[in-house]
Amino acid sequence: MKTWLVACSKGGVGKTTIATHLAAQAAVDGLRTALVDADPQGSATRWCERRADLASAVLPVDGTRKSWRKHLPDDTQRVVVDTPAGAMERELEPFLDVADALVVPVQPSALDIEAAVRFLESVGRHPRVRKGKLRLALVGNRLKPHTNASQQAMEVLRSWPFPLVAQLRDSQAYVVLTGLGKSLFDYHSAQVREHQADWEPLLHWLDKRG
Repeated sequence: MKTWLVACSKGGVGKTTIATHLAAQAAVDGLRTALVDADPQGSATRWCERRADLASAVLPVDGTRKSWRKHLPDDTQRVVVDTPAGAMERELEPFLDVADALVVPVQPSALDIEAAVRFLESVGRHPRVRKGKLRLALVGNRLKPHTNASQQAMEVLRSWPFPLVAQLRDSQAYVVLTGLGKSLFDYHSAQVREHQADWEPLLHWLDKRG
């Protein structure tokens, strides 16, 4: 069983969209997948409920409870954790203690980058991150690739000590699909495949790093 944690203290950076897509991709790939919803808003849980009738259903688990690990079936192969806005190292410690990889989404704005710096400084104090036992990757999210703002933001992220492993383009498709309990990985059209390609570096990094 591998556990992937999606976290950033800044709200609205797309944590739930990334977490649900990672869970959907694993489920579509045939893995028994659980999505741990640590956000009291429950958006990830509602997403799981909307796709409950699909062959690639994802089990929702209440991550706001300390006993969340007890609710994972023994045959679970992939766990994805969606975290709330505002959570720093102290609040995330129970997840940082057990995660195999930490994915930090960052949007291309000065406010988002400043918030990400504070978040990375916080989680960087955790012993597993500090010692390199918990791998951490940055993901540029909701990018408009041909704009100066997105290009400059990605240059900033590339200068940070953690790898920038993927750049996800902004698309209304994410909003629509999340509302349906689905993901890009549930479809095969040419247009969707272009967006799926944005995810390949992240999926490769996760598979390689655990």
